Amino acid sequence: MTDAPLPFFVYGTLLPGEPNHDRFLRGRTREERPAVLPGALLYEGPGYPYAIEGHGTVRGALVTAAPGAYEELLGLLDGLEQYLGPEHPRNLYERVARRAVPVLPPDAPGEPVRAWVYLAAAAVTRSLRTGGTPVPGGDWLSRRPPRAPRTP
Repeated sequence: MTDAPLPFFVYGTLLPGEPNHDRFLRGRTREERPAVLPGALLYEGPGYPYAIEGHGTVRGALVTAAPGAYEELLGLLDGLEQYLGPEHPRNLYERVARRAVPVLPPDAPGEPVRAWVYLAAAAVTRSLRTGGTPVPGGDWLSRRPPRAPRTP
């Protein structure tokens, strides 16, 4: 293995309550905590968001793999994000190491943590910069109406 076992910064459909959280993360994480990714912008995608480098902040979560689950989780997330390797021409996202900042109660920033994050690949980034729809405040969850509580 050549990749350092870093936590993952997630910001879209992998967040708690979103469709891919249970499918990919449940039972494979040791810790999930709110965090922000400085130096990034969030854009709408076809049912999921894209983060790109920029002058903003993206809200999400830092996810740490459970003991023994890192390699499996890395493979699952690379597959989900259509990441085939550094700068591969068919990548939808690039997996890059960036500094994410945990958000501690009450919304006080913690110490930066180096984490894997999936940023839009170069061709997608160019398209977003010229005609994409930004997600206000860099918060994927804020763009959706609150979910109704489940009734028994």
